[in-house]
Amino acid sequence: MIICKTAHEINLMREAGKIVSATLEELKNHIRPGVTTKELDAIAEEVIRSHGAVPSFKGYQGFPGSICASVNEELVHGIPGDRVLCEGDIITIDVGAQYEGYHADSAWTYPVGEIDAETKRLLDVTEQSLYVGLAEAKPGARLTNISHAIQTYVEAHHFSVVREYVGHGIGQHLHEDPQVPHYGPPNKGPILRPGMTLCIEPMVNAGSRHVKTLADDWTVVTADGKRCAHFEHTIVITENGYEILT
Repeated sequence: MIICKTAHEINLMREAGKIVSATLEELKNHIRPGVTTKELDAIAEEVIRSHGAVPSFKGYQGFPGSICASVNEELVHGIPGDRVLCEGDIITIDVGAQYEGYHADSAWTYPVGEIDAETKRLLDVTEQSLYVGLAEAKPGARLTNISHAIQTYVEAHHFSVVREYVGHGIGQHLHEDPQVPHYGPPNKGPILRPGMTLCIEPMVNAGSRHVKTLADDWTVVTADGKRCAHFEHTIVITENGYEILT
């Protein structure tokens, strides 16, 4: 069941979104060669809690971190630990915060120092695909118009869209209906209505679209070992289009 949020609920999610955004902004200042993903996790938790919120991910289905920290060929759900970031790496930081019972969620892929031109193109295309998809987020439109726009844009730039992991509704629960694929035909799925809150999060691989999960049962990597990127915003459908909450 898709839950359309009230104005009060959207205000709470807006506050959660501000906390997520502030956390990512702070983390950006610390992403550099020599830092560990565990150090970034500690910074994120401190920022989230200092704003009166709690990390959405910590303890979620047993996940041990406050953030997901995924490096290079790691797509999602990387567990923060002793891994040291190196010059030329990329890292995806996925952050969720729960504020007064409501969640917001955002992910961004960052360069570590200077990165090569093809990796930069991967990040640029993935980020832009998010906004290409969001341009289709409007009341009265079908959900998969977002999906189709993302896939079309990514594949036109000769990258591939991951199928196994998709966007989702969000609110009192971190994951709610509907699922939001980033691929597929247009004009399918539910009609978008004001008050729907969604996470749109294209995940894009430099090589094939296929992924696999490592032995830790969390970390998802590209099957061919090539790099990948992930960008995500929480949005609400409005009377005229959409509002980014993160």
